[in-house]
Amino acid sequence: MAGASLLAASSARAQGKSVTVGYQTIVGPFPTAIAAGAFEKGTGYKIDWRQFTSAGHISSALASGDVPVGVLGSTGIAAAVTRGVDIELFWILDDIGRSEALVARNGSGINGPQDLKGKKVAVPFVSTSHFHLLVALDQVWHVKPSDVQILNMKPPQIVAAWARGDIDAAYVWPPALSEIMKNGKTIITSEEVGKKSVPTFDGLVVSRSRAKKNTEFMNQFAKVLATAYADYGANKAKWTADSPQVKGMVKLVGGSGADAAEALHLLGYPNVQEQLSAAWLGGGALRALTESAKFLHAQRQIDKVLPSYAEFVNASFAKAAAK
Repeated sequence: MAGASLLAASSARAQGKSVTVGYQTIVGPFPTAIAAGAFEKGTGYKIDWRQFTSAGHISSALASGDVPVGVLGSTGIAAAVTRGVDIELFWILDDIGRSEALVARNGSGINGPQDLKGKKVAVPFVSTSHFHLLVALDQVWHVKPSDVQILNMKPPQIVAAWARGDIDAAYVWPPALSEIMKNGKTIITSEEVGKKSVPTFDGLVVSRSRAKKNTEFMNQFAKVLATAYADYGANKAKWTADSPQVKGMVKLVGGSGADAAEALHLLGYPNVQEQLSAAWLGGGALRALTESAKFLHAQRQIDKVLPSYAEFVNASFAKAAAK
């Protein structure tokens, strides 16, 4: 059987089957599988892995058709499809979970949500952190965002302002999160906000037209993902700084093995059954995209909210991988 699979892969390459896939510097089973060459082996395609430094750049590449498969965060997906980019979400790469959090500076006088009133809270605007900060204030704690001094700062600016004592709290991600935690305490994480409202996530999207024409490739691509995520779920304790999985990931996305191994534990990685559950492709992802679009519209980043985002979530490839 293995020999037949190798022959099929060789035949596919001989026929010139190739695809470009865009990725960003994230950790998890996905970059580990890339580094191991698992997608080429599983699909028989030659894959051009192209790294992007921002959601904006990868959205442009998806819109142009140069990159038919790529990584985007939940707010990025909502923005792209609203602007007319013909893509669909087919796999949840990670639940952002505890990798983004609201932290109060020691000595700020903030011990709970109600203490945020009148305080200076920094966050990078129009980010998943910004989205969850507003959701936490409005929907979880019923604190009017207007009662809080919300400041737009990039992560390095947050770290500098924190050190000076210019801000009372911040909602951000590593490495800035790791820095401010040295002199602060967590008020809430995106994992908690997600459970009480809608989650934020990184996802894999694909051109809808290309997916329809290449169903077998997509099924096999999703099967590789399912295998990689199952391996992590069963062996996560073995994914240490010195493990081949983490070493491969670091070689691909950079950073140190220790930081990558630590970051792994801050995110959630849904296996294929969880992908298909009501929490994700079975409903949760649709709610997240809808709420993200409303957020982006309120922030004047998109000029409308679509009547429905259901057509931009496709669970069929995950279903095929689960068989």
